Amino acid sequence: SGTHVEIMRHRILVVEDNPPNRELLCDWLEAEGFEVLAAENLKQAFAVFKNQPPHAVLLDVQVGTEDGLGFAAWIRREPTLKYIPVIAVTAHAMQTDQERILQAGCNACVSKPIDFKLLGEQLRRWLDTANLKSNS
Repeated sequence: SGTHVEIMRHRILVVEDNPPNRELLCDWLEAEGFEVLAAENLKQAFAVFKNQPPHAVLLDVQVGTEDGLGFAAWIRREPTLKYIPVIAVTAHAMQTDQERILQAGCNACVSKPIDFKLLGEQLRRWLDTANLKSNS
C-alpha cells in the first residue's frame, strides 16, 4: 500500500579513516535502519555537512593524522549544527581521554572494539535529545 508515510530515517555520518572499521560501522548502521554517510577524512566530513548535515556523527577521534576532536568543536560552534550529536569512537578510552573528548564537544564516547548494543543505545538516546532541543 503506497499510503503509509515514509518515516524519516536518521542520517548518520561515519568519520573513520580505517576502511574495515568504517565498513563495519556502516554495515551495522544500515542493518539498524539508518541512512549512512561515510567520510574517510575531515575534508570529506566537512563536505557532507555543507551538502546535507546528518542527524548524528560517529567520529573516530584520530582520523589518520587529523584530530577528529577539532571537527567536534567546529560543529558545536556552528549555530545551525550545534545540536547534532557527536559520538566519539576511540581506541584510547582512558578516563583522561574521555574527559578531553567530552570537553571538545562530543556527547558520548564509545571505545573500540565497539560494543554495538551500547553504541545503539547511545545513538538513540542522543538522537532523541537532539530532536527535543532543535524543535523547542
